[in-house]
Amino acid sequence: MALLSLGLNHTTAPVDLRERVAFDADRLPVALRQLSERFQGVRESAILSTCNRTELFLAVDEVSETQVIEWLAEFHAVEPSALAPHIYRFSELKAAQHMMRVAAGLDSLVLGEPQIMGQFKEAMRQARDAHATGPELEQAFSKVLTVAKRIRTETAIGRNPVSVAYAAVTLAGRIFSDLTRCRVVLIGAGETIQLVAEHLAGQGVTAIDVVNRTLANAEPLAASVDGRAWSLDALGDRVAEADIVIASTASPVPVLGKGMVERAQKVRRQKPMFMVDLAVPRDIEPEVGDIDSVYLYSVDDLNAVVEEGLEQRHEAARQAEAFISEALDDWQREIRGYRAVDTIRAVRESSQAICEAELDRAVKLLEAGKPPNEVVTQLSRHLTNKLLHSPTVALRVAAEQGDLSLIEAANRLFDLPDEEASD
Repeated sequence: MALLSLGLNHTTAPVDLRERVAFDADRLPVALRQLSERFQGVRESAILSTCNRTELFLAVDEVSETQVIEWLAEFHAVEPSALAPHIYRFSELKAAQHMMRVAAGLDSLVLGEPQIMGQFKEAMRQARDAHATGPELEQAFSKVLTVAKRIRTETAIGRNPVSVAYAAVTLAGRIFSDLTRCRVVLIGAGETIQLVAEHLAGQGVTAIDVVNRTLANAEPLAASVDGRAWSLDALGDRVAEADIVIASTASPVPVLGKGMVERAQKVRRQKPMFMVDLAVPRDIEPEVGDIDSVYLYSVDDLNAVVEEGLEQRHEAARQAEAFISEALDDWQREIRGYRAVDTIRAVRESSQAICEAELDRAVKLLEAGKPPNEVVTQLSRHLTNKLLHSPTVALRVAAEQGDLSLIEAANRLFDLPDEEASD
């Protein structure tokens, strides 16, 4: 298999360049079609395009990588000289290794992030729909995804939090056995709170209130998780109904004080409440943590959880690399086996032709009245001589030239006893 992987990602290119060479879904079929039309050596193709990477996966005969890069630049109206320094290239097993690392999340901005496997599957589906892929890439993607699934199930690569947003939701899950039954209040509407909302929605939480000083900023976030948006003056009432409160605003002073939480807990009859303050400076007064039924965590507390999670993921990544190495060894054995296929086929076809010719000759002798025993004996002798003529000549020449490797290979090939061992 002539496999080629070519692209750029968050480690090789700045975000503005990555944005310029990203493929949107509408233009992807056009790009896949152009690859096959422009380059005769490209038999099959697939394109993976995300916010952090654009990669071409190609099954090729003979193709100029420089020309492919020039095509990529032309397609996105980028100067080739501006694009080329940021491109990486892998071929054959190195390409397979790279694909496995990407699909398993080992090459992601966030180590072990799970979305990339689904994006890999989607890239293959789009290539299939565009009739751009075939048996070689299908086989490659199948092996890649098998390894990625094994890494997901047999290591802890994605089980531990590596962002404060994820850590906040993870801690909430440790306090409440069923997050889907909890009501959540999110204070703020910035990027961090958006990530928290996504993680909560991913855990099946549906009762989410978004409270923000500017209601217009809270509304789109609330809508994205089927929640409700509130202005800051409704915070007291919302907290009184909340099991979980997570805050991250840009306020210079706390927006949630001890008195408001105490009043809320009287209404709640002291039911446990989990609070996370992700803001610096703080959004929740530290004294709130003195209330017996409230579990308050600061961003520093979560950073410790994140550091622990990162270390665990790095350990899992080491296991994952071992799985990939094992898979590549198996793949390499398969590739070596493929190299013998043409030879085996040729040997069989040649032998079959000899057998058919001798059989036809034997039938004619029988029809001419020759004794069967004589015909069968002659058939056996002729088959042996003709099948072994070329190997015998090659072995004799090898012996005369001192090429013992061919003789040793023949002993293994025909399962002959070792003469030295016999002696």
